[in-house]
Amino acid sequence: MRHPGAGRAATPLRMTESQKPHVAPTDEILDDEELSPACVMTFNAGDPSGAGGLTADIASMMSVGAHPLAVTTAIYLRDTAEIFEHHALDDEWVSQQARHALEDMQVQAIKVGFLGSAENVSMVAELATDYAEVPLVAYMPSLNWWDGSEADSYYDAFFDLLLPQTSLLIGSHGTLSRWLLPDWPHERRPSARDIAKAASTQGVPYVLVTGIAQPGQYTDNQLATPETVLASKSFEHFEVIFTGAGDTLSAAMTALVGSGCHVEEAFEEALTYLDQALHHGFRPGMGHVVPDRLFWAQPESEDPDGGESPGLATAQDFELPDHDTRH
Repeated sequence: MRHPGAGRAATPLRMTESQKPHVAPTDEILDDEELSPACVMTFNAGDPSGAGGLTADIASMMSVGAHPLAVTTAIYLRDTAEIFEHHALDDEWVSQQARHALEDMQVQAIKVGFLGSAENVSMVAELATDYAEVPLVAYMPSLNWWDGSEADSYYDAFFDLLLPQTSLLIGSHGTLSRWLLPDWPHERRPSARDIAKAASTQGVPYVLVTGIAQPGQYTDNQLATPETVLASKSFEHFEVIFTGAGDTLSAAMTALVGSGCHVEEAFEEALTYLDQALHHGFRPGMGHVVPDRLFWAQPESEDPDGGESPGLATAQDFELPDHDTRH
């Protein structure tokens, strides 16, 4: 739940029956609203490498059963190893993309990724107030590549304008600690609850903190409120560097919330999905490993030990029978 008086009405992350999309029955469409995927909007930057950004959001949302409405906020100049630069779209262009879609379709959840500029942050915050009943999931990626006053303005605008609209904040332990607790006075590292307390000053009810270092070769991920840790899930640390894991997790969380999952159930399902995507990750270029968000679509083939293992799909695997329609 959101905290009352935090800029939006208190809103559960679970959608009510009245908020689910309605599909008019016809002779060709099944009269079953439960079979209609939730429409989920995402604001993020275009990523030509396919590692993160809108590419990650679209693939992840579709993988967990939602229909993504992708709004381009900026364009990355990057490869699979690093971001060199970005170009933010004009806030009016971003606004028009979103509003035309929102006026046509009923959206069940909104994800906010990288918006590109403080002006775009302000615009999305204004739009969020017009759709205050829709849960908003905000993901704060690492912006260490972005130097200068523009990055500071972006952080400030996000904190002041978007956090009061946010139902769930997601980010790595390092990123959220540096952003929300820059003057942390203790020798111990801030906990997920400490980060949740800092976010709650702006009205954020839930925080998902990833990458919390644990003894041995494990990292923890915790869903927290200022009062308690609601859920925790640890994974063995991979000995490779991934690009796009945060966008993958946050997109899956948003889609699951939009589909009607309770936030704790969405946490469990989204992290399980991410773990499998990382397990099946691949290196498409000379940079980092990219999660395979469509791991579930890979056909199974026999491995040398006589078992079955996922293999690469071929055109024959997706061959369709002959038909007369052109569509």
